[in-house]
Amino acid sequence: SADKPVPVLWWLSGLTCTEENFTVKSGFQRYAAEHGLMVVAPDTSPRGTDLPGEHDAYDFGSGAGFYVNATQDPWRENYNMYSYVTEELPDVVFNGIGGCDRERQGIFGHSMGGHGALVIALRERRVFKSLSAFAPIVAPSGVPWGEKAFSGYLGDNVDLWKEFDATELVKSGHYFAGDILIDQGTADQFLDEQLKPHLFEAACKEVDQLCTVRMQDGYDHSYFFIASFMADHMAHHAKALNG
Repeated sequence: SADKPVPVLWWLSGLTCTEENFTVKSGFQRYAAEHGLMVVAPDTSPRGTDLPGEHDAYDFGSGAGFYVNATQDPWRENYNMYSYVTEELPDVVFNGIGGCDRERQGIFGHSMGGHGALVIALRERRVFKSLSAFAPIVAPSGVPWGEKAFSGYLGDNVDLWKEFDATELVKSGHYFAGDILIDQGTADQFLDEQLKPHLFEAACKEVDQLCTVRMQDGYDHSYFFIASFMADHMAHHAKALNG
């Protein structure tokens, strides 16, 4: 950013991950350098809180913040990953790091992080200019991962669940001003039970929301899948952010 501020691209990781999964395994650095993008990759949950039951399961608690603001005890004091990604961390980045452009931001993620990216971009559409996801949980209100997380963090208020469900947001009129790119592997072991990209795709078609869902033959849910299509996603964001 020697000459001018660069766009900022936020990456949200999936269940069990820390920020290191993406920074070590995805191969994003080459493409970020080519396109002149800053990439920020936060953790997936608070750490060091040691709440009761926090470390008992891979899909709830530590490593599984689900990018919501919890309303239930004992989670509501710390498990506010939505606000962390949209308010707290951006304040640190834009006020503490020089050379980044607040007016040009994009967001993408994988699995739980793909869910987070879709929800955040749909709710904060004036902030984000580009959006994509790898194997996202597109309808968490109706799948086991989401039902477990939402009931634990948000309680039994299903209307509140819908505020953090990308498919429900599209149905209720939330709109992203751009093409949403989604890559999904056909050999993903979670495809039919947890991910269900066809639900989001159908909701988008119903309201004329631009959305490109690419079913990638033979690919699974791993970071090998992410690395295989990282160049496409970085180019997708660069096109929107760099003009």
